[in-house]
Amino acid sequence: MRRALLAAAVSAAVVSGFTPAEAQTRLRFAHVYEVNEPYHTEALWAAEQIKARTNNRWNIEVFPASALGNEPAINEGLALGTIDMIYTGTAFAGSRFRPIAISNAPYMFRDFDHWRAYRESPLFTELAAGYDRATGHHILAMTYYGERHVTSNKPINRPEDMRGMKLRVPQAPLYLMFARSVGANATPIAFAEVYLALQNGTVDGQENPLPTIQAKKFYEVQTHLALTAHITESLVTISSGALWRRLSDADKQVFTEVWREAANRATDAIRTSEQALPPWFESQGRVVTRPDRAAFRAAAVPLQNDAQAGAGWTREQYDRLQALGARTN
Repeated sequence: MRRALLAAAVSAAVVSGFTPAEAQTRLRFAHVYEVNEPYHTEALWAAEQIKARTNNRWNIEVFPASALGNEPAINEGLALGTIDMIYTGTAFAGSRFRPIAISNAPYMFRDFDHWRAYRESPLFTELAAGYDRATGHHILAMTYYGERHVTSNKPINRPEDMRGMKLRVPQAPLYLMFARSVGANATPIAFAEVYLALQNGTVDGQENPLPTIQAKKFYEVQTHLALTAHITESLVTISSGALWRRLSDADKQVFTEVWREAANRATDAIRTSEQALPPWFESQGRVVTRPDRAAFRAAAVPLQNDAQAGAGWTREQYDRLQALGARTN
């Protein structure tokens, strides 16, 4: 019986195009982003690099565009063992360990340099380790996702212009903090369903970084783009605990180095893209406005440490983040 089962397994591997050894090292990497976005192209680059640097021991197949599920589903897949690695927003990682979501609160960062200082800080290292302990999974890298802005079918210049607006937000609690700060009606909708929801009027608007708004073609079904920069968004690259425990120390070093390189490459591409995109949206006939960010910030800051609004970090962690890169007289 054992020989028959082994023969069947070998036969199946040959039919699928993999030898038994290759089949054992095949990994599934999932994310929700489009194939033309840097997150995906850099994931493909990382997969090739890991394959080459480990002498073909690990073969990573990348599943983009919610092919294996939305953000909550792929996070769950890590625990279920159906997915080996993912990109996910820090707000979604925060559903397992709340302090890691601190970077996702509205106006938590002053600018890109502040975000970069946080990524390289002992504070982020500590929070990532806390996530690892809480979940059993392992954070490998952090990637810049971009400043989030609001699209709509009307001009938005001040927080009160969003009062009562049906605003699509991702399916993670912390996004409600921004909606609450401006009096919008938050409507959680899966990423893959946003275009249709905008098109049929289920929601009045949505918020995302400029490269994502372009890649997902949200501008086709919205007339206005308000550069609110209300959240400086990040993705984390996560290995399931089961995979991390399988890796040798040498392979752990390779995975860490490659995914950090990929994060830097994607970060640079996104930063360059978002700075060049406002004129492009105007060339597509969209109205691009530059709202009073000071007013939006003033509305959001009182909620940054409000547990009822979604804050899950300590005041000490918040103060340490705010002190990063701060000017001293």
